[in-house]
Amino acid sequence: MDGTTTPTTAPVLILLGPPGAGKGTQARLLEEKHGLVQLSTGDLLRAAVAAGTEAGKQAKAVMEAGELVSDDIVIAILRDRLTEPDCASGVILDGFPRTTVQAEALDALLEETGQRINAAISLEVDDAAMVTRITQRFTCGGCGEGYHETFKPTAKPGVCDKCGSTDMKRRADDTAETVTQRLEAYHAQTAPLITYYDGKDALSRVDAMEAIDKIASDLSAVVSRATE
Repeated sequence: MDGTTTPTTAPVLILLGPPGAGKGTQARLLEEKHGLVQLSTGDLLRAAVAAGTEAGKQAKAVMEAGELVSDDIVIAILRDRLTEPDCASGVILDGFPRTTVQAEALDALLEETGQRINAAISLEVDDAAMVTRITQRFTCGGCGEGYHETFKPTAKPGVCDKCGSTDMKRRADDTAETVTQRLEAYHAQTAPLITYYDGKDALSRVDAMEAIDKIASDLSAVVSRATE
């Protein structure tokens, strides 16, 4: 392979955070400021299936059978994706790894190209406040604009500021009970990863209950330190 496509110096960052912590928003801001590429597991799988790569074909067969895609297939898809030119400036992994077994497999993959995890950034949240944050969010059914009863209400009640639609929607699973369960599952699943990356001196923590701009600033500072 031509060594210009995937420099071994390209930084690799992991963004950890529960549903509603703002990972998507913050990843986009990091992409814009630092030239990084966000790679989410779901997007990777869909793209590989659509492209018809060897790993994509394997993933498609597994998904059509109603089964979970194995770690080996995800790693193979990620290996292919990391060789693409747009990843030369570095990537942010969102949704992978989820377990220490996956983290070890990722380390092995990066070792092949002389890379490493530059930083695993944990977006720290207050669970009770997160329940309120998530259960009060809604979107415009007309244009998809997102709103929140407390932090971003519509200027005119029930009317989208952007397109004027009155078709407001809430996710069916944005209930207090469901959100609480999702947070508990996240903490149980992620706790071993926190320990894993802390043990490698790669863990950074950012308060995700701050304002979006403050979180973005804190994350940017972590990325800058990690990629120096």
